[in-house]
Amino acid sequence: MPVKHKNVAYNCRVLFLNRKILLIRPKIQLACDGNYREYRYFTGWAKLQQTEEYFLPRMIQEITGQQTVPIGDAVLSTLDTCIGSEICEELWTAESRHVAMGLDGVEIFTNASGSHHQLRKAYESVDLVKSATYKSGGIYLFANQIGCDGDRLYFDGRSKIAINGDIIAQGKQFSLNEVEVLTATLDLEDVRGYKNQIKSRCQSAATCKAFPRVKVDFSLSHEDDFFFPVYEPIEWKYHTPEEEIALGPACWLWDYLRRSGSGGYFLPLSGGIDSSSTACIVASMCHLVCEAVLEGDSKVLEDARKITGDPNYIPTDPKELANRVFTTCYMATDHSSKETMERSRKLAEQIGSHHLQIKIDTAVAAVLGIFTAVMGLVPRFKAHGGSLRENVAMQNIQARLRMVLAYLFAQLSLWARGRPGGLLVLGSSNVDESLRGYLTKYDCSSADLNPIGAISKTDLRKFITYSINKFGFTALKDIFSAPPTAELEPLMDGKLVQTDEQDMGMTYDELSVYGRLRKQAFCGPYSMFGKLVHTWKENCTPRQVASKVKHFFRYYSINRHKMTVITPSYHAESYSVDDNRFDHRQFLYNIQWPWQFRMIEEQVQIMESRQIAAERRGGGGGGGGKIKNTNIEYEREQLRRQSSSDSDQQRGTGGGKKTGDNDKGVMVTMMLSSGVSSSRPVLLPGASSLQPVLPPGGYSSQPDTEALILNGSEPPKRGFQQKRSYDLDSGQRCCTPTVIDPPVSAPKRFKLGIRVF
Repeated sequence: MPVKHKNVAYNCRVLFLNRKILLIRPKIQLACDGNYREYRYFTGWAKLQQTEEYFLPRMIQEITGQQTVPIGDAVLSTLDTCIGSEICEELWTAESRHVAMGLDGVEIFTNASGSHHQLRKAYESVDLVKSATYKSGGIYLFANQIGCDGDRLYFDGRSKIAINGDIIAQGKQFSLNEVEVLTATLDLEDVRGYKNQIKSRCQSAATCKAFPRVKVDFSLSHEDDFFFPVYEPIEWKYHTPEEEIALGPACWLWDYLRRSGSGGYFLPLSGGIDSSSTACIVASMCHLVCEAVLEGDSKVLEDARKITGDPNYIPTDPKELANRVFTTCYMATDHSSKETMERSRKLAEQIGSHHLQIKIDTAVAAVLGIFTAVMGLVPRFKAHGGSLRENVAMQNIQARLRMVLAYLFAQLSLWARGRPGGLLVLGSSNVDESLRGYLTKYDCSSADLNPIGAISKTDLRKFITYSINKFGFTALKDIFSAPPTAELEPLMDGKLVQTDEQDMGMTYDELSVYGRLRKQAFCGPYSMFGKLVHTWKENCTPRQVASKVKHFFRYYSINRHKMTVITPSYHAESYSVDDNRFDHRQFLYNIQWPWQFRMIEEQVQIMESRQIAAERRGGGGGGGGKIKNTNIEYEREQLRRQSSSDSDQQRGTGGGKKTGDNDKGVMVTMMLSSGVSSSRPVLLPGASSLQPVLPPGGYSSQPDTEALILNGSEPPKRGFQQKRSYDLDSGQRCCTPTVIDPPVSAPKRFKLGIRVF
């Protein structure tokens, strides 16, 4: 509850008993990351373990009969226990208030939370609540909100009660109920015994600062409670990600539908994974509504009758309900295949939606006719001899017309069926395509709501498999096995020539990795390359990884502007690209990324040079990936031949004299820990040296320096910039190696390796 104290707005929890306010507890730690901006409206309470007098408004005074009440960081002392309160974010912070309260004797902690749903996130609050009571004992009551917040978030319940590190009661995670009550009977003596046995906790408690206490003439227990049964610990039951997708967005859609007063949903159903997943979520919503009505939920029944416009309607069959509230439409062109049309029809039939099939070629031709009449030119597809710009424009015409027609049918389809109201348009672009920008601005991705806009393609494919087994939608089997395609280009002999992954130049699995690194790990191009060059080293060379990272960031920056108008989506993923609330970033980038791409290229050359040096030494790996260089084997052979001829020549000029070790060539390798390695044979005077083979675009060599031979001599000065002479045992001088200039930022630590051949 917002409370103004001394003209400062605080986000507060008001504790009351029998029409009397006991305490106004302001929130201390505010949430100001991810989806939350509490500092925009509120200020955190800064006076820890202090209270002040708050003067109640007159309208409240008339109800409670109180003029003032305490406000601040305090706890309640009843006749039999002590109760403290945390508010939402405070459980997640490094200095959670339950720590100090627990040391000061608080036995029961309460938390009024607004924690939104996110895939694979449920364990967070479970672990935090268990940990809060495990370290110093106590009972924790965690109450979380349920329902849509009127925006992109869905609060999924999962309330819980814990004691001394164990969960003893679990609330529903997804429910259409507006209120859920969770109860448990617990023994306070279990808490006291647990606290006292932890001697380190007792030592800290003996010196802790005391909280202000508000005395309450009330008892939570009775003298005759001794024989009441107590709850036993339970294991928390988690939903799989596929179940979360089926339940979370479905509850969100229902809450949005009943609160908006609309008559249902309209979905352009293409017969692909994305639109089919959206359709299955609506089907799941219909199943949840029928189950709630069957369980006697009068509020859900009232809402269903209001939405359908039938005051006597009782939803018992999900397919029949879907026919009333869900309209699907396949919008075909000459480029659409019969297979996708049939797949969408079969799925709509199994779900029970009111399904339409329309041809939009007439509208496409009309738009092209307007352009041709004005400009005197006829744009063509690439397959018909057109340019790239023409090809993209021809695809976008179809995509954008589908959006226009979707809104037309959403407004008038119920009117045509003799029913009141209109429909909300559903979009079906996934988070990976949005991240890459693989969608047309203002096409069918532009809608009123998008239940899958923050769900990855990988998770959606798993959800399709789940829906086949859960709902019996066998039409999804063909949809699952079909290659993802937009079907915006002409067919070749009736077959597809366009697939999504081919168009994007990257796979959906790769996109999920890029998305998590960009958002969760805060990676730009250079740091992302630094991680992936090791993660993908078994399958990609450093140069291939560099190419992939550059390709992603180039298209990400080109298309970032599309996220400013992206359809409001159900927040389900930690790397959502929602520009409105979650992913606040600029939408104009320098698509060349000059510094980042240059640093990537430098590191690639360093790794390739290191690998070449390792190959020459016969070592193998190193450098973060497998490198194929056709020059390596050639250079090895040249080195062998050069060594052989030089050795023969020395033997000939020496008059048959046996040569010692100093007659042999010595390979000197100078390596920088983060720089380029360079090696070349160090031969006797008169012998020709073999220049090293560098990767394409390699660094220019510096002027030669004298070679360093490990002969008890001093280490080289930094950078090998001075010329130095080092004598062999025979008193002869050696020729010099080439030192390749490292990047300026590279550490100047040298390793010297010698190989005799």
